[in-house]
Amino acid sequence: MADEVLTIQEIASLLKLADKTVYSMAQGGELPAFKVRGQWRVRRADFEAWMERQAQRTNRSSEP
Repeated sequence: MADEVLTIQEIASLLKLADKTVYSMAQGGELPAFKVRGQWRVRRADFEAWMERQAQRTNRSSEP
């Protein structure tokens, strides 16, 4: 599904982080998240693009 939407719990499971950590990341603007009736959601495509950017940033900072 192209427009799949993930919950904070699903993102936390994928990242292997606590729900509260991911909630804080969403609230602080670190994740590409949006609210639906007070509950955070993340589009899978946005999450995957965010993950790619994080990986690239990490790779660049570890180069000599």
